[in-house]
Amino acid sequence: MRFASVTDRLADLGAAKWAVHFEARRRVAAGEPIIELTIGEPDTPAPQALIDTAIASLQARRIRYSGGRGEPSVLQAIAAKYSKRTGRTITTDNTAYMPGTQTALYAALAALAEAGNEVLVGDPLYATYEGVIRASGADIVLVPLDPANGFHLRAEDLEARITPRSRVLLLNSPHNPTGATLSREEIAAIVDVCRRHDLWIVSDEVYEMLSYGAPFASPFDLAEGAERTVVVSSLSKSHMLPGMRAGWCVGPVEFIERLLPLSEMMLFGGQPFIQDMAAYALSETFAECAESAESFRVRAEILPEMLANAPGLRCPKPEGGMFAMVDVSGTGIDGEAFAWRLLEEEKVAVMPGASFGQQAAGHVRVALSSDASQLREAASRMVSLAIRLSQGKAA
Repeated sequence: MRFASVTDRLADLGAAKWAVHFEARRRVAAGEPIIELTIGEPDTPAPQALIDTAIASLQARRIRYSGGRGEPSVLQAIAAKYSKRTGRTITTDNTAYMPGTQTALYAALAALAEAGNEVLVGDPLYATYEGVIRASGADIVLVPLDPANGFHLRAEDLEARITPRSRVLLLNSPHNPTGATLSREEIAAIVDVCRRHDLWIVSDEVYEMLSYGAPFASPFDLAEGAERTVVVSSLSKSHMLPGMRAGWCVGPVEFIERLLPLSEMMLFGGQPFIQDMAAYALSETFAECAESAESFRVRAEILPEMLANAPGLRCPKPEGGMFAMVDVSGTGIDGEAFAWRLLEEEKVAVMPGASFGQQAAGHVRVALSSDASQLREAASRMVSLAIRLSQGKAA
């Protein structure tokens, strides 16, 4: 039987990169006491008021068809959020509701790139980025993010990889997996490159509320970047609602108009009761969200502190997001081998850095998705493994 070429483009993505995670899950199911630090899923509960709102809306039978752009209330709430953030007037014509950041990414790239085009993205990169780029038909062009530079995307490195086929930069700050958070000045330099080469910027800002160092900055907030930037984001991290799939695209009016027919062919409207909850989430402030963000800020300091004197390990403090990157190259083995040995010998599951790109091959990614006591125990076990590896090298 015959299949579309997109199935071939995506066929080799996925399972192999997550082998350590899947094995850890298998062992947990079998009763082993594994500390799981593989997935960036908030472990703190969502605000009860949001759950109550969704339930009340569902009980009110808010389950009929919704417009392809989204319910008026959620579009107004999204527009208000970005009007306040940018200081410009953002209207509902600039917004489209999407079921999660992943759908927003897929739709945005499908609207902006196709076969014969190139999409530039930093290496290392979030695990699904390669898939959404390939699904559009475009070729992926990796821009190395130098660990020595804190994995920050540099404008000169981006410009060096632009060709006449380049169409889009897929940007992520705070960054998954590295936590790198770009400053306003770095963003402005990147925008200048994209402006001179007529590139779109798709800016994944799902970690906007988890910035620990420099203030969050976005190309959409700069006047010179607004006309070519599409923001994709959601409530998954900020409001601890990953399973609700409540997200959006924000961008130029013409982009949203072009996006809508594509969005309608994909799903023809999200669930109204979830959109009611999302509108409420974006219109109010919640103590639980601030407490969750603070807990991640505190957790971000644990591994750098505890691994500071571990032989062969180096862990700079994350600048944002939900992950810490640990450089294990000094142990004499790469991130893949370290992750497997950590699981086998210390019952701690982390992700090999190479799962996110070759620039992180000497690293492991540690999700800050367990409480502080669990993270300290995991760090202690990492130190134990590092000591054994150092003794083996000495011998």
